[in-house]
Amino acid sequence: MANLSKINKEMALIDPIDAPQAKKPSRDGFGKALVELGAENTNVWVMTADVSESTRTHWFAERFPERFVQVGVAEQNLAGVAAGIASCGKTVFISAYGVFSPGRNWDQVRVAICYNNVPVKLHGSHTGVTVGPDGASHQALEDIAIARVLPNITVIVPADAEEARKATLEAAKCEGPAYIRTCREKMPIFTTAGTPFAIGKANVYRFGDDVAIFACGPQVYESILAAEKLETEGISCAVVDCHTIKPIDVEAVKYWAGKTKFLVSVEEHQVSGGLGGALAEVVSGLRAHACTLKRHGINDTFCESGEPLELLKKYGLDADGIARFVRENCIQ
Repeated sequence: MANLSKINKEMALIDPIDAPQAKKPSRDGFGKALVELGAENTNVWVMTADVSESTRTHWFAERFPERFVQVGVAEQNLAGVAAGIASCGKTVFISAYGVFSPGRNWDQVRVAICYNNVPVKLHGSHTGVTVGPDGASHQALEDIAIARVLPNITVIVPADAEEARKATLEAAKCEGPAYIRTCREKMPIFTTAGTPFAIGKANVYRFGDDVAIFACGPQVYESILAAEKLETEGISCAVVDCHTIKPIDVEAVKYWAGKTKFLVSVEEHQVSGGLGGALAEVVSGLRAHACTLKRHGINDTFCESGEPLELLKKYGLDADGIARFVRENCIQ
């Protein structure tokens, strides 16, 4: 049983930037961190599959070409070669679109990387519906599920470009494999260099008494906006940035389950197997804090082509859609 009073005292409320001044894709934070890591550690290597500019790995390649490997359009080889280099004492970041890595090369990720528990860090770029016009074939909506089921792997979904930078730096420190999920579309940067980040430790951006929204990726900021809308209607919502899907912050889940009795997961991913699935696994084991969990995301469908923000609106993953979901599902 969680000690609610102790957690309440220790859980710091983190203030996001009131008015974000910039919008950048979270993949930019990943690319920036690679350059920082390359300058600090000569054992850091980077690899990609013919998408270096799209995944921002070209910044590393320009600075450290001797530690950059371009395998071409061959994601299975990307994973296999990376596992070999990592077994020689290197930390290897591999980067591609999420539908291809860990999508297309899942078998190689499973056997070559996770089974051997080598320090290969996967970066899945261009995930979710915000890939936009590329359509269903390129909209990775299942990658969190197929990554987190694998033994030994850490799974991180940063909320903005700055958090992606910190997530990448921290992933380099953790033992074994990791998966970092970023998006293509420019989204608000609402955290700062001073905002805390620790793998496995959720950040709380709003306290609330009625509902606790657990979100990851771009939906964290949208959830903050949704909570502000709901506040004007007399609905008090906490917003929790659950950036680490595995290992998930079990104590944070227990705390908010006990405090609000209503949890909502919000993610740009299928509702099955992603953040919502991870929360359900924790909630199902709770004895002391019976609560209701409602999962909001993509509901067992492939999505269509369109402009990124229009797609977020269509599938209810913008602030208005999240607020509507809370009203319809969590208020008795």
